[in-house]
Amino acid sequence: MSTQNFSYLDAQVTPIPDATDMRIGIVVSEWNNHITDKLLEGAVQTLQEHGVGLPKITIKRVPGSFELIYGAAQLAKHGHVNAVIAIGCVVRGDTPHFDYICEGVTRGLADLNANGSIPVIFGLITTNTQEQAEERAGGKLGNKGCEFAVTAIKMVDYAWQLQK
Repeated sequence: MSTQNFSYLDAQVTPIPDATDMRIGIVVSEWNNHITDKLLEGAVQTLQEHGVGLPKITIKRVPGSFELIYGAAQLAKHGHVNAVIAIGCVVRGDTPHFDYICEGVTRGLADLNANGSIPVIFGLITTNTQEQAEERAGGKLGNKGCEFAVTAIKMVDYAWQLQK
């Protein structure tokens, strides 16, 4: 489903759980930081709105989107967090580099989810143009960072419910 036809608010089958006791790690790419900083801002604001205090949010930066894999793995292992949100932005260029980075990050983060002990949220924006990235980072399509935060909260709650 395309973003223009979908809003995470429309998809709320279950209410967003209280996140007061949650600790969330965010690893964010410095590459395309004019986009990733806005996504980070949306994620942090949404986490706070749902009860995660700023001292319970750990933010770490990595140079690029490919480094999100290692950054997320280390934050999950050593960060004392209940979930990790990996935020990056890759905009298609004239070479196949876009495809390699997107595929590698997707596989790497999927592997962390399948084999790790905490949820890792896929927050990689992949667009054809800068304009499309801006639309998803607080523009006319909203801020995907907010969606990443809600997903993290719901996945931590999901894990906690299974542990009961």
